[in-house]
Amino acid sequence: MDQIDEVTKEFLLESYENLDQLDRDFVSLESDPTARDKITTIFRTIHTIKGTCGCLGFRKLESITHVGENLLSRLRDGELQIDTEITTGLLRLVDAIREILGSIESTHTEGDKDYSAFRERLVRLNERPSIVAPSETVSASAVHPVDPPVAVAAALPLEPAYEPPHDDASPTARAPDRRELNRDEACYDGPERRANPESVAGNAIRVDVGLLDKVMNLVGELVLARNQVLQFTATQKDASFLRTSQRLNLITTELQEGVMKTRMQPIGNLWNKFPRIVRDVANNCHKKVRIEMEGRDTELDKTILEAIKDPLTHVIRNSVDHGIEAPEARQKRGKPEEGLIAMRAFHEGGQVNIEVTDDGKGIDPEIIKRKAVEKGLLSPDQAARMGEREAINLIFLPGFSTAEKVTNVSGRGVGMDVVRTNVEKIGGTVDVQSRVHEGTTLRIKIPLTLAIIPALVVTSGGERFAIPQVSLLELVRLDDRGAGIELINGTPLYRLRGNLLPLAYLNRELKIEKLGTSEAGTKESANIVVLRGGDRQFGLVVDHINDTEEIVVKPLGKQLKGITVFAGATIMGDGKVALILDVLGLAQKANVISNSSEGGLHSAAENARGDAADQQTLLLFQLKGDQRMAIPLSVVARLEEFPRKSLENAGGRAVVQYRGQIMPIIHLAAALGDGRAKAGARGLKKGQGKSETIQVVVYTHENQNVGLRVERILDIVQQRLNVQTAACRPGILGTAIIKERVTELLDVQAVVRNAMQPAKPLAA
Repeated sequence: MDQIDEVTKEFLLESYENLDQLDRDFVSLESDPTARDKITTIFRTIHTIKGTCGCLGFRKLESITHVGENLLSRLRDGELQIDTEITTGLLRLVDAIREILGSIESTHTEGDKDYSAFRERLVRLNERPSIVAPSETVSASAVHPVDPPVAVAAALPLEPAYEPPHDDASPTARAPDRRELNRDEACYDGPERRANPESVAGNAIRVDVGLLDKVMNLVGELVLARNQVLQFTATQKDASFLRTSQRLNLITTELQEGVMKTRMQPIGNLWNKFPRIVRDVANNCHKKVRIEMEGRDTELDKTILEAIKDPLTHVIRNSVDHGIEAPEARQKRGKPEEGLIAMRAFHEGGQVNIEVTDDGKGIDPEIIKRKAVEKGLLSPDQAARMGEREAINLIFLPGFSTAEKVTNVSGRGVGMDVVRTNVEKIGGTVDVQSRVHEGTTLRIKIPLTLAIIPALVVTSGGERFAIPQVSLLELVRLDDRGAGIELINGTPLYRLRGNLLPLAYLNRELKIEKLGTSEAGTKESANIVVLRGGDRQFGLVVDHINDTEEIVVKPLGKQLKGITVFAGATIMGDGKVALILDVLGLAQKANVISNSSEGGLHSAAENARGDAADQQTLLLFQLKGDQRMAIPLSVVARLEEFPRKSLENAGGRAVVQYRGQIMPIIHLAAALGDGRAKAGARGLKKGQGKSETIQVVVYTHENQNVGLRVERILDIVQQRLNVQTAACRPGILGTAIIKERVTELLDVQAVVRNAMQPAKPLAA
């Protein structure tokens, strides 16, 4: 057969899907041997594969599935009890079927491998004596009725071994019997399918991944063209053209979201194999381990799914091998013999969060430090000064392992460093928390997709660069470039809200610095982009901060892939190319982040930052007079400053043209009922304000940008929030002491919802 026909291709696709389900069913069946309905489902799946491959002439595959079907029939009828040996044999059957299917797909034949010994093993398992009398078997079948298709199959004689057809019996000679059996199944399933035309099979189609990739590339080009149109729109005043460009923007955004959804897959597709892995590794290590999974429907891009497959597999194997103790050791500590590995996935902040938790022995930081000293990775003095969190993160060093001996599971000195590297390559982060004798939790944060991403565009040395927004924490502007910057051992650090932030200068790292400029000690302004690389923060000093926009990621050519500071390239709205910065690679090149354990700078910054797990990041701003307010920074889309003359009026509401859209402006003080503010708002259009600009907090309300006009942006702070006074007026959640000042906490959602009502237009 030179090419796989459509019937065979459909058989392969369905069989692969069924085998993935079988892996999970067998493992769950072992923990609950009495689940008769599960055995019936497994029987039907094997029976379907056997019947179809008989029609297609795959005799070797038909032979081993026939023997497996006989064994499953006795299990279904209660004549045999499922145990570890039978489960292992049936799992090997799944492996053999998958191997033959792979050969059919690649070579169009069933391959040359001999499965006769394996068939004999299944036959021996099937020849075990019954655990119930034949009459009891009939009674059990009566209590647990099976579907007619299974009953038809059960009525067939159960041979102890399958006899292949004689040479003179061609596939076409045997085909009528198989078709007759399939016709019986069709007669049973037909009415049900006609009654329910809205089935999954009727509404779903399979699309080649290559076609989806091509469509995604075309959408990417459309996004680039959209950006160019929007940039051109900013210089135009034709109302008809502005409406058309806005419509193009909306359609392109919806099309982009729709196409990206076609590439999204539930993470459960990846998790399907983990119960089998846990079972095999646990048996190999003589341990009892179960796995629980939550959030299987969490979706992410197929390319991301493929990228994290190997790292997650290694983490699971490591948890069973290194994390979970032996049953005897668990009993001594009052734990149940069976260990638990819990996996959880969920969306948060535009990212996918994956947590892998075990209730094992945990990671002892003292053992980690001792091993690091033995391997020469740390000096004894460095180990003594190292904190618990830093010690635990030593497991990510290349070649580091605490295993006493090398096994076929782990302990080869290659693993956790590869996990972190692979996750960080796709813009993700890895974090580990552990308590001795209680367990370990590993958290992975990864972006939803890599094809089209939001990015911050900056300029340095006259060149534009894009920084993926997933790595962006905040922006800091210094009117005096040297203010707040300190030098420690010749390395610049900025004291951000009391914490030391290592600095890297983009001009210097890329060798594009203009002549005559310096980095510290001048009176020029400085723009600091606060980024997260790995598990550390650092500041990147750039010349100018431009704007955020969605960019299409284009891979670099082979000649440039070795440059670690760039992650790719993109085409900007004016048609010019801008390089995308690799945040982690740039930080490592600037020596603000290192894979090694040395460097007092990193330790100082880490210790100064401290643990802010239970703190909140707040935006502080001021209204009329001395009225101070705060909102969570997480709800802020952007901070903007608009010329007063850019304000326009539409439908009795102040608006401004913003990024290709018409954005309403809410005068916050007026919305809260301040009469003086209302008067001031009416006077804005008359030019009575003192300032030529207004400061605006951009908030997203029901997929629409809304501007909150404030008097002055004060600061961004991070602290524990203790609400001491309940709300005393609408739009206020309460009051708290922030930076030693009484501050009101704004209920942003309520204020915006009320202000956006058509009956209550507000002027700015």
